[in-house]
Amino acid sequence: MKKATSLAEENYLKAIYKLHERNGAMVSTSALAESLQVNAASVTDFIKKMAAKKLISYEKSRGVMLTEKGRLIALSIIRKHRLWEVWLVTNLGFKWDEVHEIAEQLEHVISDELIEQLDKHLGYPKTDPHGDLIPDAKGRFIKNSSKPLLDCAAGDRVKFTGVAEHSNSFLQYLTRSNIKLGDELLVESIEEFDKSFQVKINNKERKLLSKEVVKNLLVMLL
Repeated sequence: MKKATSLAEENYLKAIYKLHERNGAMVSTSALAESLQVNAASVTDFIKKMAAKKLISYEKSRGVMLTEKGRLIALSIIRKHRLWEVWLVTNLGFKWDEVHEIAEQLEHVISDELIEQLDKHLGYPKTDPHGDLIPDAKGRFIKNSSKPLLDCAAGDRVKFTGVAEHSNSFLQYLTRSNIKLGDELLVESIEEFDKSFQVKINNKERKLLSKEVVKNLLVMLL
């Protein structure tokens, strides 16, 4: 079965989608080049070809954005990536900091039937091992009211639902600190000087978390 899009096109579409989600605007070619770690001239040449296939719209002075066709393909890739991450953790025992690179390869599988069977086998999960939402087969997400722990106030009781930073070093830090998705956190105090948070985890252990940590912990108010 031949795919309508190449692996490179899929990587571009996913990168554009994520950059747009983060910044809420058209994506500059320089930002895209930095994200994909390729030179700007190569990006410009490639996106012109993608625009000809109506996967994106491109304006030289403003940048690129996905067409509806491109958006749905990007969401399909993200869906496959996150389902594979769930499978790697739940079925093969990988840790949450070990699955991204493997899922980067598995996300380009062609068979939609395989992905639907994988989704069913996993029990139709709504989030991946990092708490990121998994779109359904039509590209729809469930509603999410998570926000950074940094935006919370002293006295707030929250549930840890995800991470804004996906680097291995950050995930490994959380593992070493025994902070897990689903943990209940009570914000006991906030240091005015450096915005570090004193939290109590699951009504047991107290930890002092730096501003860099709390801005990357996504939580939901309880």
